[in-house]
Amino acid sequence: MPGAPRPRTPRANPPDGALRRAPVQRRSTERLARILDACAAELDEGGYERLSTRAVAARAGVPIGSVYRFFSDKRAMTDALAHRNLDDFVGRAAARLAGPGTGGDWRTAVDVLVDEYTAMKRTAPGFALVDFGVPGETNEDLAERLPALLGDRLTADPADPRLRLALVIAVETADAALQLAFRTDPEGDARAIAETKTLLRAYLGTVLD
Repeated sequence: MPGAPRPRTPRANPPDGALRRAPVQRRSTERLARILDACAAELDEGGYERLSTRAVAARAGVPIGSVYRFFSDKRAMTDALAHRNLDDFVGRAAARLAGPGTGGDWRTAVDVLVDEYTAMKRTAPGFALVDFGVPGETNEDLAERLPALLGDRLTADPADPRLRLALVIAVETADAALQLAFRTDPEGDARAIAETKTLLRAYLGTVLD
């Protein structure tokens, strides 16, 4: 995904690197959230090319200077949105994995992760255009967070370089396969989603079985 984000949304506390200035007061935090919410809505309506900081400011009901207080340009704003999405996804997945009926098997966890991604793809504002951002950056961030998310379900040492590489490859592979599923069907092609789960379980089984 070189250049502008591809058709692929948000994080409650974007990384400091994506912000010119991190919010320190509740009022500033709420304003930042409104800006990111407005960015997601603008992406849904007009896509990345038509996205502008001025339109986001107008939708959020804040002065244009408030947008530039946090972000240097629209790319920085969408990067923050992608990182907020990543936090949202990890939080949702963790809640599902901690709930009843998920057991302690890593294969079940794979299904939960895919299900939470597809649920956000269908319902989260802006997620169709900006999910976790640029492959190789935030996708790798997700892979780095998976060992803690999966916890005792992992049957290999989280520090094992082979496992860490396998998780990166699994995340990148799932990303490509699920993009295909939603390219052919706005709700996600059920067969492609099921095949993605099968692919991930088979591949990760070479490291975790």
